[in-house]
Amino acid sequence: MSLGLYVHIPFCSAICNYCNFNRGLFDAALKERYVAALLAEIAEAGDGSPADTIYFGGGTPSLLEPSEARAIIETCRRAWDVASDAEITLEANPETATPERLAGFRAAGVNRLSIGVQSFSDAELRRLSRLHSAEKATAAFRAARVTGFDNVSLDLMMWLPQQSVPQWLVSVDALIELGPEHASMYLLEIYPNAPLRDAMARGAWSLAPEDDAAEMYLAGLDRMDSAGYVQYEISNVARPGRASRHNLKYWTDGEWLGFGCGAHSTRRGVRWKNRAAPEEYIAAVTAGGPLATDRRVLTDAERLEEALFMGLRLNDGLDLQEVKSHYAVDVWQEYGRELQPFVDGGLLVYDGRSLRMPRQGMLLAHEVMAVFIRSTVR
Repeated sequence: MSLGLYVHIPFCSAICNYCNFNRGLFDAALKERYVAALLAEIAEAGDGSPADTIYFGGGTPSLLEPSEARAIIETCRRAWDVASDAEITLEANPETATPERLAGFRAAGVNRLSIGVQSFSDAELRRLSRLHSAEKATAAFRAARVTGFDNVSLDLMMWLPQQSVPQWLVSVDALIELGPEHASMYLLEIYPNAPLRDAMARGAWSLAPEDDAAEMYLAGLDRMDSAGYVQYEISNVARPGRASRHNLKYWTDGEWLGFGCGAHSTRRGVRWKNRAAPEEYIAAVTAGGPLATDRRVLTDAERLEEALFMGLRLNDGLDLQEVKSHYAVDVWQEYGRELQPFVDGGLLVYDGRSLRMPRQGMLLAHEVMAVFIRSTVR
């Protein structure tokens, strides 16, 4: 299987109050040094192996100059055997997605955009400390179309502070009206140290009951079904043939290399993570020193565990014969006793050849997947 190449861009125009990613405020001089370090890391790591996806994540990768994106893509192509039809994705925030910049990214070789909309309600966007408005999000999507992007993904978040089920569905309908090729629909997670937690306390903002969160999830996906989208993963839907090829590598036991500060890699049974701070990362690249702060060889049990619970995220679920061929484990024989109650409850489907979660079961995915974690730990 071909590699996926992930490029981390840690800069943001503002820090969203819910975000827990590795990111920091934009600094033009630091960005210039950072891109130079990225180019050096990619060139040094290259071994000519086949790769068929490049993914610019962040942060806000659309804060790059198109010329910088072009240099990174060209360096990837020199260092790796990147397929001529590679999927090259760039995450973008609406406030940075002007027609001029998007045209530049398209010319640089980017052929897929992932736009972080999160909501089509201005009030909800303000609560999330987003810089854009619903109108700006719509304008960014239309700019993508005008500049030649025919593969666009939009992100939405549900279970936001003060959000009701009908309000959530307004955003879903607005997304459907635009007609992107792909959509990601996530439940908001509020981390312990997230500023949003304090903002909610100050503003007396509340989250809807968990039953409403379940209804948001199911009703939103039903709307997407009716609009012709196909759910292929717990939080992702797409037009036929437009699933994220890069992200599928994470869910199908694939391999990927991450470049930039804090980027993770998994290859040949080894996992590592780069230094998280941009300045430390740049210094390490410049000095030719080790970039990884956490490198370890995955045990057979860890690799199996991850293949099982990541694969179960997909609508198609797990091909049990494939797992047996790769890991020499009969999944049902090993875990069937603990999985049977989920099958009996309609939260898991087992047909002798595959194991998958129906949509209702995806609401309790963590409970189902915990079977595999418990089993490999003991």
